[in-house]
Amino acid sequence: MSAKTVLEPVVQRAAAAPFNGYIREAPIRAGDLVQSGDVLGTLDDRELRLERVKSLSKLEEYRKEYHKALTEREAAKVEILTAQMHQAESEIALLDDQLAHTRVIAPFDGIVVSGDWTQSLGAPVEKGKVLFEIAPLDSYRVVLEVDERDIADVQVGQHGQLLLSAFPSDPVGVTVTKVTPVSTAKEGRNFFRVEATLDQPHDRLRPAMEGAGKIEIDQRLLVWIWTHQVVDWIRLTVWTWLP
Repeated sequence: MSAKTVLEPVVQRAAAAPFNGYIREAPIRAGDLVQSGDVLGTLDDRELRLERVKSLSKLEEYRKEYHKALTEREAAKVEILTAQMHQAESEIALLDDQLAHTRVIAPFDGIVVSGDWTQSLGAPVEKGKVLFEIAPLDSYRVVLEVDERDIADVQVGQHGQLLLSAFPSDPVGVTVTKVTPVSTAKEGRNFFRVEATLDQPHDRLRPAMEGAGKIEIDQRLLVWIWTHQVVDWIRLTVWTWLP
């Protein structure tokens, strides 16, 4: 059984903006290899530092007024100033946390599969916006788009081979691990998503590589292999038109 095949990373992690800000540096872009802890990009922290200075000034002012109110035994004013000091301290703690996360860090060794801000330095970004997506280089799943006419013959545990367009002379062994029960309509046909794992690691693989996969179903006559799709179509058509 043959099917169109694509490689997907088992894990794909998004590196998002930790707060609203502006891109200051972005040395990394899609296709680059990174290691855990590498800096993917940096957000501008000048406004945060100014806000922190303002909050510190407010806190110091509240403290002076607080001590003055204590001296003058103004209980109501003491309570108000205590709440204002706590609020200022919370603002400073939030700003400190944001300043500690101005650098967007790679979570693990892998390849950057999306994200290029080299031409957008100074561009505004919102909190939570995905800046980069990173995938590991050693963990892939093979996804076969099996035609609905062949899905009944596919089972978990079957073996096969994958031939990628990038390496047409280097077949890779695969084993079926999952057959999804839901079909997908695409390009005028219905297919089922069948997932498989690589039998051996391959150091030249990259996410989104495409090729052709073959799964060994069983032994059948060549005549059946060449004609079964046409015969099945005729059977279905005749059955549909019969009263």
